[in-house]
Amino acid sequence: MSLQHFGKSALRVVKNYTKGYSDAQAKVRDATSNDPWGPSGTQMNELAELTYNQQDFVEIMEMLDKRLNDKGKNWRHAFKVRERVRRIRVND
Repeated sequence: MSLQHFGKSALRVVKNYTKGYSDAQAKVRDATSNDPWGPSGTQMNELAELTYNQQDFVEIMEMLDKRLNDKGKNWRHAFKVRERVRRIRVND
């Protein structure tokens, strides 16, 4: 893992804490980050499991909606959300 990636990950953890994001919301932020790679299978499975809890489901959908509307330098957020939703629909 590069030092730059470590720094971005640490910053994301701090943002998650200071903005009061739940565990489910933080997982969505990680899965839809600006990193050039997609989320791991483990991350996707964790998110899928969380959707069985009504509160987590609502939080996940709210964060996905927020990320879907990102623009400019955060275009990857929206792209990754679309890919996650497509994958959910294919596997449904």
